[in-house]
Amino acid sequence: MELYGYFRSSTAYRVRIALNIKGLECTHIPLSILAGEHKAQEYMSKNPQGFVPYMTDGDVAMGQSMAMLEYLEETYPVPALLPTDAAGRARVRQLSGIIACDIHPVDNLRVLKYIMGEFGASEEQKTDWYHHWILEGFKAFETILNDGRTGDHCHGDTVSFADLCLVPQVYNAVRFKCPLDKFPNIMRIVDNCNKLGSFLTALPENQEDAL
Repeated sequence: MELYGYFRSSTAYRVRIALNIKGLECTHIPLSILAGEHKAQEYMSKNPQGFVPYMTDGDVAMGQSMAMLEYLEETYPVPALLPTDAAGRARVRQLSGIIACDIHPVDNLRVLKYIMGEFGASEEQKTDWYHHWILEGFKAFETILNDGRTGDHCHGDTVSFADLCLVPQVYNAVRFKCPLDKFPNIMRIVDNCNKLGSFLTALPENQEDAL
C-alpha cells in the first residue's frame, strides 16, 4: 500500500489517521505542493486531477480522500469507522460532508491562490474568506453535535469518518488563526481525538516531509 501526500494536506491527514487506526502498513510518498511536484507529468499520469492524496493498494488505485476512507472501511472493516446502523452512518456522512464537501473545497490552497492571483485579493481578504467558510461550516457542525447523539467523539464514543475530517480542518483553522471559542463541542472532540496515538502519529509536524 502506498499513499502519496503532503504533510499539510488536510485530506491526506484524514487518510493517515484511518490507516493508523486500522493498523495498516503503508509507504508514504511525500510530494511538495509548494514545489509543484503534484503537477509533474509522472504523477499526473497516475492521478489526472493532480491532487493529493493518491492511494494504491496492490492493483487498486484512487484519488479523493473520501473514496479512500470508504474503500478502507469496506476492505479492512475492523476496527470500524462507520456505525452499524443506517441512521448512524448517514449522520456521520452528513458531518463528514460539511467539511469534505462544503468547507475544504473553498478553503484549500489552490482556491486561495486563485482568488489572490486572478482577483487581486489581499492577504487580509484571503484570511477573511478562509475564516468565513470555516465559521459557516462549523456553526452547522456544532449545531448537529448538540442533537444528543454525540459522545466523546462526533458520533457516540467511537471514532468515525466525522472525527477524521474534523481534526485536520480544526488544525488548519488554528493555523490560520480562526476564532473557535464558539464551538465548545468541536474543540472538546478534537482534544479527545488528539489524545489518541493514531491521531498524534498523523499530525502534519510528525511527517517526514514536514518543513
